[in-house]
Order: sequence, then structure tokens, then C-alpha cells
Amino acid sequence: MSAALRRRRRAFDIWPGFVDALTSLIMVMIFVLLIFAIGQFVLSDTLAGKNKALDALNAQVAELARTLSLSEDQKHALDARVTELSASLGTTQSERDQLSSELSAANTQAASLSADIAALTALKHDLEAEVARLSTQLDTTQDDLVKQTELGNAATAQVELLNRQMAAIREQLGKLEAALGIANKDIQAKDLKIADLGKQLNIALANRVGELERYRSEFFGKLREALGDRTDVQVVGDRFIVPTDILFDSASAELGPAAQTRLDSLAATVREVSAEIPSSIDWVLRIDGHTDRRPIHTDRFPSNWELSTARAVAIVKYLVVQGIPAHRLSANGFGQFQPIDTADTPEAYAKNRRIELQLTNR
Repeated sequence: MSAALRRRRRAFDIWPGFVDALTSLIMVMIFVLLIFAIGQFVLSDTLAGKNKALDALNAQVAELARTLSLSEDQKHALDARVTELSASLGTTQSERDQLSSELSAANTQAASLSADIAALTALKHDLEAEVARLSTQLDTTQDDLVKQTELGNAATAQVELLNRQMAAIREQLGKLEAALGIANKDIQAKDLKIADLGKQLNIALANRVGELERYRSEFFGKLREALGDRTDVQVVGDRFIVPTDILFDSASAELGPAAQTRLDSLAATVREVSAEIPSSIDWVLRIDGHTDRRPIHTDRFPSNWELSTARAVAIVKYLVVQGIPAHRLSANGFGQFQPIDTADTPEAYAKNRRIELQLTNR
């Protein structure tokens, strides 16, 4: 074999080894690039999940801010209501009733506002727990990012952005906690104001009851003089008790001449006393009819209910004719169901057959 032929054979033997080495190098580079792409995809997916969690947390914070704004609006409305109640205190009886209803509404609103604040406090605790959880996840993400330093500065910028967002959320939570503290103080102040209004209302009621008590005593004294010195005419507490027998016949609701004479004296006494009662006192004269326990069955009076009511109405109608305003009179019938004496004796029956007069607030 010649020397030229041997040299060509050696050159052909080297070339396949070179091709194999180059192919192996290319496969290694492709594998490295594939590993890099997989790591980039995993990190992008992790960061996208953190961004979604932060968006949800921001939405919850916005909703919490809106709820707090609604609570503040309710607090302002409660302030206006308490001011209105304070201005209307101490007026007429109808205004006193309105004040009582408005105080009840204010208590209801205060309780509702307290419940809203409790709900906001619970939501704040939930947000704090969520922030702690996200902080833990962020720390884990930071550790992963440190281990994958080959991903570059983009991942570091994402971590810094997350840190700034977490700091902003913590600042908002701090402001929210301060706002809740102020709201709790305002609620306590409103409770004190409502309690003070209640005390003032009770004092005003007590004063009015005391004023009417003085006129009631004068009315009973003059009424006793008008009806004569009778032992069966009594004053029991705030009631003036008149036996039915001096005004009506048995089983009757008709006023005879003698009864009308006595009622004339009663009407004159009512006119005299009512002229002295201040207009700020909303008073009414109650006429209550009572019977004994013996039943009655007639076409006009099927039971003692009808008889006692008819007697009270007859007295009221006569007083209206004598000039007493109808809105200052009230007729009521109780039949035999509120006896003074429960015995089955003629004396007990006589006590239970009565007309009670009561000068009271409407």
C-alpha cells in the first residue's frame, strides 16, 4: 500500500469521531436551554399567583373602606337624630311621645352601628391573617428567587414590588384600626347622650305628673264640696269614687233630675279647675262605670258590660252639653270585673256599684 493511500484512510477515520462529539455538545446545550425555560415558566406562574392574591386583597380593602364610609354616614345620621331629640325635649305631650319613639329609633341605630363595627373588626382580623399568610408565601418566594439567581434582575424587581404592596396594605390596615377606634369612642359618647336624654325625659315626665297631681287634689276637694258631705263618697289614690245609686236607678242608665243637679256641680268644678291647668298639660277626665256581680239580661243591657258603659257615656254626654270639651272626657265600662269588695253581701254590692272619676294625663 502506498503512503498517499494510508494518509487518506487516517483522515477518513478521524471525521466520524468529530461528528459524534459535536452532536453530543449540541444536545447538552439544548438540554441546558430546556432547563432554563422550565425554570422561567415556573417562576412566572408563581409570580402570577401572587399578583392575583394581591388583587383580591386590594378588592377586600376597598370594600372595607366603603363599608366604613357607610358606617360613618350612619353615625352622622345618628348625630342629627340626637340633636333633633334634644331640641324637642320638654314640649307638649304629643312631642314627648314623638321624642320617646325617636329615642327608641336612636337606640336601634346605635345597636346596628355597634354590630357593623364588630363586623368590621372581624374583617380586619381576617385581613391581618391573610397578610400574614401572604407574607409567609412571599418569604418562601424570596428564598426560591435567591436560589435561582440566574433568572436576573426582573425577578428581584417583582419581589420589591410585592414588598411595597404589602407595606401599603399594612398602612391601610393601621388607618382602618385607628378609624375603628374613633368610631367606638363616638358610639360610647352617643350612648352617654342617649342615657342623658332619657334622664331628662324622666325628669320632665315627673314634673308634669307632679303639676297634674296638684290640680287633681284641688279638683277632688271642690268636687267633694259640690256633692255634699257624704260618707259613701271617697277618694282612693288618684280616683274619686261616687256610688252609682245617687245618680242612677237600679238597672238604668237614665239621669234623673237629682243626678243632673249633681252633675251640674261636677261640670262647674271641672270648668273651674280646667281654667287653671296650663295648656302644656294634656289632661283628660276619665269616667269609669262599674257594677256589682249580679247579672242583668234585658233587651238594652244584655250584660253588665253594656250597663256600666252606658252609665259612663251618659255622664260624659251630659258634661259635654254643660260645656266641657269632648276631647277632655273619656267613658269606660268595666262591668263587674273590678270589684272593691268580693263578698256576696248587700254592702259589698253597694260598694261595687260605682262611678270612678280620674283626672289624668292623656
